[in-house]
Amino acid sequence: MESELSKLNEEIIYLKDHFEFLLANRDSLMKFVDVEKYSFDGPFSANTPKNPKKLSSVVILNTTPDYDLAMKNVLVTNGLDSLFDQTSEKYPIIAQVYFNAIDQVSRVFPAYDAKALLDPNLDLTTFNFFYQADFNHNPKKGPVWIPEVYIDPAGRGWILSLVHPVLEGDELYAVLGIDITVEEIIRRYLESKEGEYLIVNSKGDIVGGKAAEIEALSFPPLLNHVYIETILADNFRISDFNLFNSKNREVREMALSIILKKQDHFLFEDEFSPEAAYAIPFSFLDWYLIKIETKTP
Repeated sequence: MESELSKLNEEIIYLKDHFEFLLANRDSLMKFVDVEKYSFDGPFSANTPKNPKKLSSVVILNTTPDYDLAMKNVLVTNGLDSLFDQTSEKYPIIAQVYFNAIDQVSRVFPAYDAKALLDPNLDLTTFNFFYQADFNHNPKKGPVWIPEVYIDPAGRGWILSLVHPVLEGDELYAVLGIDITVEEIIRRYLESKEGEYLIVNSKGDIVGGKAAEIEALSFPPLLNHVYIETILADNFRISDFNLFNSKNREVREMALSIILKKQDHFLFEDEFSPEAAYAIPFSFLDWYLIKIETKTP
């Protein structure tokens, strides 16, 4: 998982470099762009993509401080659609590629129903997928993996994000993002592997896992016994599946040992508990992979 995801660090730097080139050459590029390319229905681009799988959804939110400049930036960044498409083709694990700008321009690939899903009065800079990349949170101004999964405003459920600041001169202009759904992480890295594994974050929240193992840790039965279907439900709260909140005392002790004390294993003693848990931390995310050994009947 880390080997695959680490490749995205280089990819987002490549996208950032191209984006900054567009901004640095905005005035000269404007001579060649089609100023009639976009029409807007309020904040939302009214252009219906002929092939939505190849184009982005574009929004200029009501919170923009300068609509005319924002529209200029929409036109200048039109060429990012082809780059976003290439990135998505190169890495099938990616759910979406996007940027959110300081002037409240949002470009998300592939296209989605922004008018139905997005509040036009949002301030993009208040969301973790923006501020985690700002200069206060990211003084090195490089790629950042957001360790906490969160609900995607574009309707893709629980997601993991890689973000990178985009500079105009020395100032922060936008944040690029690459998203991967928790559903895809479970499908690609857990369901297809032998063994019973969980992925948990530094707070003890279960990011991914197989339903039987989650229930073995004294959590409530899952919708249709499938964790994937549960995380796609509107009423799902990831904090409900937190190791520190387990009804099983030994599961809570396991979380303490692995997450807080940084131990690599925990042995259960109660006959109703699993047999053992073995853990290893991720290197670039504040996550842990935990293998659960159950007792042989």
